Amino acid sequence: MTAVPLYDQFSADYDRFVNWESRLAYEQPFIERQLQAVGARRVLDSACGTGQHAIALARAGYQVVGADLSAGMIEAARRNAAQAGVDVPFVVAGFGQHAGCIAGPFDAVLCLGNSLPHALSAAALLEALRDFRAVLRPGGLLLIQNRNFDLVLRSRDRYMPPQAHRAGDKEWLFIRFYDFGSETVTFNVLTLEREGNGWRQRADSTELRPILREELEKALAQAGFDQVQFYGGLGGERFDLERSGNLVVAAGAV
Repeated sequence: MTAVPLYDQFSADYDRFVNWESRLAYEQPFIERQLQAVGARRVLDSACGTGQHAIALARAGYQVVGADLSAGMIEAARRNAAQAGVDVPFVVAGFGQHAGCIAGPFDAVLCLGNSLPHALSAAALLEALRDFRAVLRPGGLLLIQNRNFDLVLRSRDRYMPPQAHRAGDKEWLFIRFYDFGSETVTFNVLTLEREGNGWRQRADSTELRPILREELEKALAQAGFDQVQFYGGLGGERFDLERSGNLVVAAGAV
């Protein structure tokens, strides 16, 4: 088992934190358009979390494998797939490990949910991208979704919108914020859980390395990708360095 403290702790709450019905309704049309543009059938969802993107794509007829470094997230993903009645293999594997334990080639690799900034150095970023390239067929698609860290670092805005969830007499509040360091940021999640009149709280954190658009474009070229396109979100919005909340990248494997 692989210990990834924030995500192992957060795996039980992650599907409460995200409104998946709304999120997938917004994101999946764009994702599928990108997959269809390269004739993709076999897809690797890297840093898959609780597997909801992989499960949605499997329901749409794609052959999907999910991978995540967190064993807790993979356990949740397997439960979700079983409940959804779909056959999706989920593997405990992090960046740089895919080619060694997952049989390729794939037509597309997804890396969504601001996951790639967990590569905490330029060398680790390049290793992750080369690992993605190693499991892709020539002409295959790499689709990445990060925060737009050019904007985050310029604005120094620490807080993201809070999320809430209710089930019966229980309520959850999720508060996310950054602590800025010299080269990395600490991503914090404060979870407040109410049952009856009592509240419980838990704070979890992990380190991220902000990846700027220019660095990512150069690293993609070094790793064997071209035809790089930038979007401002997984709805296919135009990317604006000064305003977009997300940096979504579609690149082709050379």
